[in-house]
Amino acid sequence: MALFALIVFELLLSVDVTGAAVFEEAEADRLEVAVEPQGGVRATAQVLFPATPAVIQSLLTDYQHWPDLFEVRMKVVTVLVRDGVATVDLRIEHPLMPGERKLVTESTILPNGGLVTALTGGDFKRYHRVWKLKSVEEGKQTRADFELVVEPETMVPDRVIAMVMRQELETHFRIVKQKAQAQAGR
Repeated sequence: MALFALIVFELLLSVDVTGAAVFEEAEADRLEVAVEPQGGVRATAQVLFPATPAVIQSLLTDYQHWPDLFEVRMKVVTVLVRDGVATVDLRIEHPLMPGERKLVTESTILPNGGLVTALTGGDFKRYHRVWKLKSVEEGKQTRADFELVVEPETMVPDRVIAMVMRQELETHFRIVKQKAQAQAGR
């Protein structure tokens, strides 16, 4: 337990006093994660994917397979698509929060490519995610602008959530890139 506390303390020291952290995997990618003054965590990113916007859109809207895009254990309970709105009911198991967390969202495809996902129920105070997709490199790649605001109902400090969320988003983007590259290569 003392080792865990020491690790968490050291990780907290690696995040500046505002809770902001910046990740740059390549010149083309940028991720910023910061604690929100009113509570919760905001992440913004620009990510370059090695596939067309159509491939990225298909990965983002394959709701039944969302868990495949993350390392965190989650399962899809239900997906209901009606009138262009996808209602997804997820259960998430996270090491920071004991037990299973319920996240129910509605997702709508943006007219110019991308996806908006908003909280409709579950164990979160706030959850809002936006993906905006743009074709680059003569249509062979996709520039994605990403924003996520999340505030789970938990006693875990927002600074710890920000630190963990940053690591999980880095992994998420890497997984999406791998799947996009595999799908584009078919």
